[in-house]
Amino acid sequence: MPFVLDASALLAGKDLLLEEMFCTPHVLEEVKGKDPTIQLMSMIETRVEVRDPSDESVTKVNEAAGRTGDAKRLSPADVGVIALAIDLDATIITDDYSIQNVANELGLDYSGLSFPDIKRKVEWGYRCVGCGKRFEEPMDECPICGSRIKTTPKSTSRISSASADRSE
Repeated sequence: MPFVLDASALLAGKDLLLEEMFCTPHVLEEVKGKDPTIQLMSMIETRVEVRDPSDESVTKVNEAAGRTGDAKRLSPADVGVIALAIDLDATIITDDYSIQNVANELGLDYSGLSFPDIKRKVEWGYRCVGCGKRFEEPMDECPICGSRIKTTPKSTSRISSASADRSE
């Protein structure tokens, strides 16, 4: 079974005893930017295949992130991890709850490494910290009072996926 690793999974310092491991070039850049150990880079070079996700899968991830409200919370590396998991029909290894939230929306398997998997799917909304007005779309500044817009949970629902069942 293939596994797609995000940067947190690679940087966790745990020996990953998985047969088929993949990451994206963006993830590799993130890891290299964190001053990785020689052992980690050796493991990546010998045991992790680096691949770009398809444009079609990136589009699917961006659409799903828009539905859940995670679009602003995901980096290009995060989007690539989820998209590559679609392409490879793989399980995502990540402790990032936004990646897990979007993966759940797309019906993908995921597993945390150092932290428990999410137990609730979150749909994010946006609220002005000044006047309290709620918005559906992310923005930097409230058009009413000019205050900062904060991401807040709009709704949550219990996850009934195999990924959530493994963490209980």
